[in-house]
Amino acid sequence: PPAPPAAAMPADAAQEPPSSHPTRTLQIACVYGDLTPRLAAALQPRGALAVVDVLAIQLNNLRSKLAQSDEMKAGGDVTLHMCDSAALTFPNESFDQTLLFFLLHEQPDHVRRATLSEALRVLRPGGRLVIVDYHRPAVTHPLLYLLQPVLYLLEPFALAMWKHDVTTWLSSEDLAQVTVRKELFFGGLYQKVVLTKH
Repeated sequence: PPAPPAAAMPADAAQEPPSSHPTRTLQIACVYGDLTPRLAAALQPRGALAVVDVLAIQLNNLRSKLAQSDEMKAGGDVTLHMCDSAALTFPNESFDQTLLFFLLHEQPDHVRRATLSEALRVLRPGGRLVIVDYHRPAVTHPLLYLLQPVLYLLEPFALAMWKHDVTTWLSSEDLAQVTVRKELFFGGLYQKVVLTKH
């Protein structure tokens, strides 16, 4: 089976160039690997990171990971919140950046739409939503025919990411308020989509 997404995709891919002003970033859902401590460290000295997840056990695991992380020894402003990605509890335009790192492929269509809408709702004008997830690889990719049945069995919602562009799950109102930039990695197996809010 494929490696856990956060282990297979460099965490650096989730980071955008730093802003010139204090930055509030929202990471929507806990992830494998060291993404969160590295992201928190990159936001220093003036940035803050909030992380949300629907499961308390995931937040507890992340809390332990942060406490043991070398990246966090120099300090870091990280807060953890339990809430649903499809119904965030933050006010409108609360963050400068929002991040969806290998979350959308785990969600059915209606939840994926709500998650994207919420991620944009809490984003200030000029802010960026960064999405990193699966993408249909090139036909010559050596893992194409291996991954398809694996994803079909283990990640039943993931193949939708192969068939449709991420913007498919944006409402017309949300699509009208963003500029879209897309990059592919590892022969098209992974994608990074940056939505900049007008």
